[in-house]
Amino acid sequence: MKGSLIIVGFFALGIVVGLLSLVPQSLIEGDVSYYALCALMFCVGISIGCDSDVLSSFKKVNPRLMMLPLMTIVGTLAGTAAASFLLPHRHLFDCMAIGSGFGYYSLSSIFITEYKGAELGTIALLANIIREILTLLCAPLLARWFGKLAPITMGGATTMDTTLPIITRASGQDFVIVSIFHGFCVDFSVPFLVTFFCSL
Repeated sequence: MKGSLIIVGFFALGIVVGLLSLVPQSLIEGDVSYYALCALMFCVGISIGCDSDVLSSFKKVNPRLMMLPLMTIVGTLAGTAAASFLLPHRHLFDCMAIGSGFGYYSLSSIFITEYKGAELGTIALLANIIREILTLLCAPLLARWFGKLAPITMGGATTMDTTLPIITRASGQDFVIVSIFHGFCVDFSVPFLVTFFCSL
């Protein structure tokens, strides 16, 4: 949760810097966000490539549980599609693009800002941070009320990193590999689904 609060703090700091016009306009209008995105994708690739345990642990996952990432993706997209009917000023595919972040706020918000503008990118950032914070706060209750897999599906793309400790505490050590596998698969889908819905 501390990491999420730090991200929100930097976001608020960015708003203040923008309001005070402390950054040259030429820098903002350039390709800074594109280069930041490239650097972020490079770092994600390094983190996956350096962790040999992640790839080897996938072999231990129960074949039935391999459907869990797909169910998370389908459920999230169905939920965001339903939410779009309550938000008539928002397009269906814009809502689904936001949902396709699955809690991966740093990557999805940059993509959405690039394709759809800063307003929708900001909404995506906040929606995905809220998803992570709710997972961190509610994981024990979700595991008690809806079963051991509930905190994992709630965590989305974050279940292989930031929310893994709280999921392990709430669901048990037996679900660590499932959580890592789930996070890896959902994480991998984010750039493809976000760009797909943004292009529609």
